[in-house]
Amino acid sequence: MTTDQTFVILLGGTLAATPRLKAAIDGARFIAADGGMRHAAMLGVAPEIWVGDFDSTPDDLLAAWPDVPRQPYPAAKNETDGAIAVAAALARGARRLILAGALGGERSDHALMHLLHAVSLHEDGLDVMLTSGEEEAWPLLAGTSEIDLPNGALFSVLGLSGLSGLSIGNVRYPLTAFDLPFGASRTISNVAQGPVRLSLETGRAVLIARPYDRSGA
Repeated sequence: MTTDQTFVILLGGTLAATPRLKAAIDGARFIAADGGMRHAAMLGVAPEIWVGDFDSTPDDLLAAWPDVPRQPYPAAKNETDGAIAVAAALARGARRLILAGALGGERSDHALMHLLHAVSLHEDGLDVMLTSGEEEAWPLLAGTSEIDLPNGALFSVLGLSGLSGLSIGNVRYPLTAFDLPFGASRTISNVAQGPVRLSLETGRAVLIARPYDRSGA
């Protein structure tokens, strides 16, 4: 995968320019979704396109970025601005997506929708990460994966269905071939001991991590 296949979607949630965020977005391409454009100046980037209905974009933000091409949509539309921005990235050849500003913020329904959308995109073969800078998330599906977390980072695995054969390694509380019922809290608040190794036989889940949080250490 080349860097021009990595797209950062600037979304409307909270975002902090942490060292991990800056490393993750280095060399990527950028698309802004409506009010997510407010993060561009902090990151020192100019998105190649700005999409949405612009109902959460103040006039001063519009005036600050006159040279970024805009793709406006009516407010009465069938998709969120974030979904439209993701579609624009896929049309440009994206194979890896970083949904920046996808977590936190004033709209918990949007944050949850971003998580569900990320799982769907991952099922279609895309590499997806969600981030607020301080918090990160990855979809988990059947198979094996490794997530690069620092030693002592707090994380949880949330099942979006019942999970079968879940193994979590290189952590304080390892699991091996564990069956997690839907809604069970067994996999909340674990602690990474470096990169976390995971495998799953069946089910859908997300791993949510706080890389700078050592409260579980």
